[in-house]
Amino acid sequence: MIYQTKDIDLALIAKLKDNNYTRRIKSHFLAYGTQYDFLRFFFMEYKGERLGMFSEFNSALMISTFEGKELPDEMIEELAGFVRMLKPFSVELERKYGEALAQYLEDDYRVQRRTEFTYNATGKLPPLEVDETPKLDDVYSILAKCFPRLAEDYEMWLTDTSHRVRRGLSQSFLMGDYTTATIQYIIDKVALVGQVGTVPEERGKMHARTLLYWIGERLAQQGIAVKLFARPHRVSYYEEIGFKAIGIDVVLEMKNATHNDT
Repeated sequence: MIYQTKDIDLALIAKLKDNNYTRRIKSHFLAYGTQYDFLRFFFMEYKGERLGMFSEFNSALMISTFEGKELPDEMIEELAGFVRMLKPFSVELERKYGEALAQYLEDDYRVQRRTEFTYNATGKLPPLEVDETPKLDDVYSILAKCFPRLAEDYEMWLTDTSHRVRRGLSQSFLMGDYTTATIQYIIDKVALVGQVGTVPEERGKMHARTLLYWIGERLAQQGIAVKLFARPHRVSYYEEIGFKAIGIDVVLEMKNATHNDT
């Protein structure tokens, strides 16, 4: 059974498996709580036992299971029915469940495989002029040229990003007026890097590579582990910067949607 709930707290979220999906759910909860209609939380229950939970935010489902719990085939099938009804842009969950879920949704969703990376710090922070508290409009002006979906969602992006930045759950970095990166969440001493972009006329000059290396070293100084996800064909690129591939996960995306590399 899948049902919506507002009966959640940090102690409950702490019982979920320690992974990216749980940190995403926790970041949503810390940012907005349960009082807004645009963020909803759901339990997955089977034979009277809670197996996991997920959040629905910005047309994306983020699914995680409780420690020691597994999702049976019946729950995967029910989850598929829920996805068909809700029609989210994307669904993220553990790889084994994502691949099983994709079999039910192959007519409407495609499986996108991603490599998970973690940064191996060298302890050498290079001298680089980086704005760690930039104006978000300056960040957006770059990202809008790089990510088609963001170009249509200025108000939503600005509202959500500024809200998270004020609460210490996110951070943007700006190098010059041409390259930027935004931390999607900073949760439990783990930072997920996303939305890395360079304006078209400055690409090919190693700006993004330079900024990512600087961010990795800067956050490592603060005791924060830096992670990111990227398409498998970008493995060598990120390894050259200092990231190490540690696994593969899957994202289910609507077939008519446009996706972007990290």
